[in-house]
Amino acid sequence: MKKNILALLPTILLVACVDYQDVSHAIDAQVQLQMPAEFTQGHDYEGHDIVMTIGDKTLTAQTDANGIATFKALIPDIYGISTSWSISKAQYEQLTGHVLTANGCTVSGSLNEQLISEAQQGKPIVLPTFLAIKRDIVISKIASAGSKDQNNRNYMAGKYLELYNQADETVDASGLYIGLLDSTNPQPFTLDNLHEVYNDAYVVVKQVFQIPADKPYPVAPGGTILITNSATDHSDINATEHDLSGADFEAKDATGKTVNNPATPALLTAFSSTNANATMNLVQGGPCGVIIFRTSEDLTDWKRDYAYGKTSGMMYLMVPRELVLDGVDYLKNKATGVDISAKRLYTDIDAGYAHIEATNGYTGEVVYRRTESIATDGHKILMDTNNSLNDFKVSTTIKPREYDE
Repeated sequence: MKKNILALLPTILLVACVDYQDVSHAIDAQVQLQMPAEFTQGHDYEGHDIVMTIGDKTLTAQTDANGIATFKALIPDIYGISTSWSISKAQYEQLTGHVLTANGCTVSGSLNEQLISEAQQGKPIVLPTFLAIKRDIVISKIASAGSKDQNNRNYMAGKYLELYNQADETVDASGLYIGLLDSTNPQPFTLDNLHEVYNDAYVVVKQVFQIPADKPYPVAPGGTILITNSATDHSDINATEHDLSGADFEAKDATGKTVNNPATPALLTAFSSTNANATMNLVQGGPCGVIIFRTSEDLTDWKRDYAYGKTSGMMYLMVPRELVLDGVDYLKNKATGVDISAKRLYTDIDAGYAHIEATNGYTGEVVYRRTESIATDGHKILMDTNNSLNDFKVSTTIKPREYDE
């Protein structure tokens, strides 16, 4: 199923010079669930959990028959609001009137920063939701923070990505593309720019790599694809580094600056904004978002563009939005909090974002998908609500190919 909804970014309300600490009374707030546009044959409004978060506090309320969830006695402030639930193949067909070839779908929605104030009492906040198929291969781990070596110097050679097969059957990953989102500051294309110029049709990437397509690459249920720049043993650097000599693919460095493993198959470079021989540019503190996609088209024929408003300089590749199978918006954490304004992915690809706790990296932190359940054959089903705020956790101890600490 192709995504055919032009998702709207959650409105980010910037409130200056407002101090809610002196508010003496609480208020009630309502959230109105808005179902996906594909639900043309009916709606199932009742009994869905709506979650509000502020700091470490989480509040949950269920929707009524009209899709409204009521939160009692809230202190006026800025909250995150989200929801997600799974529907089966049969439910999808009942609600949409169409046949689904996948095992089911996820309905999810998120407002990353929403002001709750007295002025909104009696006016429900609309929470749009979007539909995403349950994917087989997902982005399951981003280990890009780097660390420090024995002499307290920045160590970046042990970064890696992992992909995971959620499906109940073996999947052929040959030919799969891995795109790294732009990380330039200032951002070359904001979501507003892409809306204005390209009508929300593209995702902007700085690099694209490909799993070789010359022969099948089967991945069993619960199997992983470990990809790194240096498939060597990094475990003697510190406790957060690992032995990556068993990686499945390595982005070879033709410049010789990175130690490569001749025994590890090469990850192919399909596009790079900078050096065509470059390794994966996984930024320590973010942003370093990742997408995966498939296409039979020649990427050299795809649209490329300079940064918004420019006619020279670095060029970026425009990946058609409907081809994206999975995406993780990995944002930078600042002293003032996560920089949500720098979000790169539309909410139908990732309604939230992932981030590490450190502001500059070099802490060995890894973001990884939480385990949701166990399949009948015993392999893990990882959380996939299309919202990285819900789906990912942060760790300094989890090992490659592991999803429980």
